[in-house]
Amino acid sequence: MNNCYGIILAAGEGKRMKSNLPKVLHKVCGKAMVEHVINALHSVVDDYTIVVGHGADKVKGYLGDKFKFSYQDKQLGTGHAVMCAEEFLKGKRGTVIILAGDTPLVTSKTISEVFQYHIKKGYSATVITGVVENPKGYGRIVRDSEGNLERIVEDKDANELEKQIKEVNSGAYCFDIEDLLNALKRLNNNNAQGEYYLTDVIEILKNDGKKVGAYVTDFEEFTGVNSRSQLYQASVIMRNRIISKLMEDGVTFIDPNNTYVDVDVKIGRDTIIYPGTILEGNTKIGENCIIGPNTRLVNVEVEDFVTIQNSVVLDSKVMQGATVGPFAYVRPESVIGKDVKIGDFVEIKKSVIGDGTKVSHLTYIGDAEVGKGCNFGCGTVVVNYDGSKKHKTVVKDNAFIGCNTNLVAPLTVGENAYIAAGSTITEDVPDGALAIARERQVNKEGWVEKKGIWKK
Repeated sequence: MNNCYGIILAAGEGKRMKSNLPKVLHKVCGKAMVEHVINALHSVVDDYTIVVGHGADKVKGYLGDKFKFSYQDKQLGTGHAVMCAEEFLKGKRGTVIILAGDTPLVTSKTISEVFQYHIKKGYSATVITGVVENPKGYGRIVRDSEGNLERIVEDKDANELEKQIKEVNSGAYCFDIEDLLNALKRLNNNNAQGEYYLTDVIEILKNDGKKVGAYVTDFEEFTGVNSRSQLYQASVIMRNRIISKLMEDGVTFIDPNNTYVDVDVKIGRDTIIYPGTILEGNTKIGENCIIGPNTRLVNVEVEDFVTIQNSVVLDSKVMQGATVGPFAYVRPESVIGKDVKIGDFVEIKKSVIGDGTKVSHLTYIGDAEVGKGCNFGCGTVVVNYDGSKKHKTVVKDNAFIGCNTNLVAPLTVGENAYIAAGSTITEDVPDGALAIARERQVNKEGWVEKKGIWKK
C-alpha cells in the first residue's frame, strides 16, 4: 500500500506502573512495548513518527537515532499528542494510522487490514473497535439503523441503554491526512479535563459531512498496558502466541505454561523444551536438542543434538552434540565445542573448549583456550586473576589434568601432557610431559597418640 503513514503515541507517564522507567519501555517477551508496536507498523507504512514526552530522553536513548520523533511537551490528551506530530504530517497525502505505544499485541496483519478497509470504503476516518464482554470504562460505539458509526459515547456519559453496548473504542484510528490536519485546527479543550481528544476529531469530521467508519477487529491486539498486572497479562498472551507457533513448527514443549520464550528466539524441529526453561534475547536453538528443565539461555547459539540441563548459558555458543549440566554456568564469550561435556557445578568464563573435551564436575575454567580431547579432573581451577589483571591459559590437544589441580595463568599445557592430581602448576608443561607440583608425603607415626587427640 502506498501513501500510508503511522503515528505512535508514546509520551505518557504511566503512573499506575509505579516506575522510574517510561511506560512504553517496559518489556513484553524481551522487547519494550513500543518496539512491538514499531515492528508491527514498520513493514506496513511508508514512514512513521513516535510522539515522546515523559521520559523522552530515555525513550530516544533506548530506541536510537534511526527513528523519527515528535515531542509533546505537556500531556494534554490524545488530540494534543497528534497535534505535536503535525510537522511530520505536513505535505503528506494519504492515510495515517494512530496507535498507542503501550499496545504490544498489535500485529502487522491487522494494521494492513485496517488500512485496506479504510481506503476501500473511502472513509475520512475509521475508528478501530472491538467487542468485549465487560465494556466498563471504554467508550461505546453507537451505530445507526444501517450499521454506520453514529457517535462514540464515553462510559461516564453513557445512558443505561448505551452502557449495554459491547462494541467499544480501541483508541486507535485511521485518518485521511488532509482531513485530519483540517480538523486539528478546530479542535479545542473545552472540557472538564482541559484536554484535546481524538474522539472530538471524529465529531468534527462527521459535522463536516465526511464519511466516518468503524472497523471491528480482535480487541485483544489493542488492549493497552497501564499496570504491572496488565503487563503480565500481555506477556502471557504474547508468550502463548510464540510457543504455539513454535509447536506448529515441530518443537515439543513439555509444559508451555511453565516455559518462557522471548519473541526473537528461534528453535529447530524435534527439539524438546522442558519446564522451567527461560529462553531470552536472540537465542537460536538447532534441531533434536533437549533444553531444560530449569535452564536459562540468553543470546546463545545452540547447534543440533545438544543437551543443556539445569544450567545458565549467557552470550555464548554451544556446538553440535555437546552436553551442558546439570548445574553448569557458561558465562559470556565462551564457545563449547562439538561433543564436549560440561558437567555438574562447572563454570566456564570467556573460554573456548575444544571438540570432545570433558570437564565433568566441580571445575572453573576462565580466560582459557582448551584444545580437543582434553580431560579435566574434578576440582580443577584455572587461576586466571592475579589481583589486578586477567591472564590466559592454553591447554593443548589431548592434555590430561588431574583432580584438584590449580593452573596458574599465564600458562601453557602442552599437547598430550599429563598433570598429576593435587598439583599447583605455575610453569609451562612441555608436550608429552608429566608435571607433578606437590609436596612429598610424610607420615609421622604415632603423632595422634602423642598429641592426646586420639580416643579409644
